[in-house]
Amino acid sequence: MPPIAPQPVQLTCPACSTSFRAGIYTLVDVSQQPELKQALLSGQLNVAVCPNCQMASMLGAPMIYHDGAKQLCLVYFPQELNAPPADQERFVGEATSFIMQSLPPNAPRAYLLSPRRFLTLPSLLDVILEADGVSREMLDAQRQRVDLISQLAGAVADGAGFEAVVEANRAALTPEFFATLNAFIGSTPPSQDDTRALLEQVRDRLAEEFGDMSPDAEDDAEFALALDRLAAAPDEALEETVAELRAFIDYGFFEVWTQRIEAQDAAGEGAEAERLTARRARILEIVEELDRQAQEMFEAGSVILREVLEAEDPMAALRARAEQINEAFLMVLSANVGAAQRAGRDDVAAHLDAIAEEAVTIIQDRLSPEERFINELLLAETPQDATKLLRKSVAKITPDFVKQLNELAEQEEKRGSTPTSERLRQLARESGAMLF
Repeated sequence: MPPIAPQPVQLTCPACSTSFRAGIYTLVDVSQQPELKQALLSGQLNVAVCPNCQMASMLGAPMIYHDGAKQLCLVYFPQELNAPPADQERFVGEATSFIMQSLPPNAPRAYLLSPRRFLTLPSLLDVILEADGVSREMLDAQRQRVDLISQLAGAVADGAGFEAVVEANRAALTPEFFATLNAFIGSTPPSQDDTRALLEQVRDRLAEEFGDMSPDAEDDAEFALALDRLAAAPDEALEETVAELRAFIDYGFFEVWTQRIEAQDAAGEGAEAERLTARRARILEIVEELDRQAQEMFEAGSVILREVLEAEDPMAALRARAEQINEAFLMVLSANVGAAQRAGRDDVAAHLDAIAEEAVTIIQDRLSPEERFINELLLAETPQDATKLLRKSVAKITPDFVKQLNELAEQEEKRGSTPTSERLRQLARESGAMLF
């Protein structure tokens, strides 16, 4: 299906009364036009800019958002339109019928029969982002940062009150806030130079007090390397690469990836843009599966902890479930200890700490002698202490032991645990030297 062009509408600028024409989208089908999704999320879709005074206005229009890959069909009717129910149903029916006809023969269609309806645009955007793996907490935090940017920009425009806004929100001026501000500046189109200039003034005023809060060059380099590796990874190695680089993959990651796609499109590299689009969808699928597995492990650990705490003899109940005690269970325990400490329940925290010690003992008992020795080395307070332990245990150092250290280092590297990986490789080098 060819791309759907925006519908032309005649407008009158509310600021200077200039008449002009603008385009408006009432169907956003990201399966066919993925670039519209980013425009919608960044607040650039259905925005009309007066050619005379450059005033930007959001156009109130009904809209259907469709994402076939995620089986999303979302309907938004601005309340100010006061559209009769019959007109709304006609609009939805015609749009969903059009979408159905454009789908491949074997594509799912049932979700189109009951589209979700929204009274506000932000609530619709929340659902889109949640389907992309962005949690409600992340959305709320981002919304607060956007509200603060708006307050600061308003203060700069008014010429007063900037310092008061900064002082009242000092704790919220975090690196994440500055990253959001820089993203806003970067995504502001050339047609809105005044808005860009205002945001740059906000950034410059903040820099006078806080200094340059841009991400460290080293962080930028690591992030760029992660992007390049995920873009270049062979299909058969993508799952492993995503698992290794999971810490880099968040909402900001997908924003930058989308910018790369748009850059390829602009350069006329349609094939590469399509490949990156398909790769983005696959990365998201893998991330969702990894997060689902992690959530299942965490929930299973929570169930075991609850059963242990409810038992008459918690330690006996813990030992009875020895085969189920794993890293996820220890993570749940740690989270509960922290919660108890914050609530001032030192008695509960002490009880949970005792359970944690027994859980570690259970896990240690399952380890082989070699694994227990490696664990001791990793638990040494300093690298020097680990070296001393190696020298006292020369009889345990064999070629297989060195091989095991290197294999564990590779596993930790794939999991993104660089410090542990480097520690294991150092131990492997020292152990190898002791073989001769």
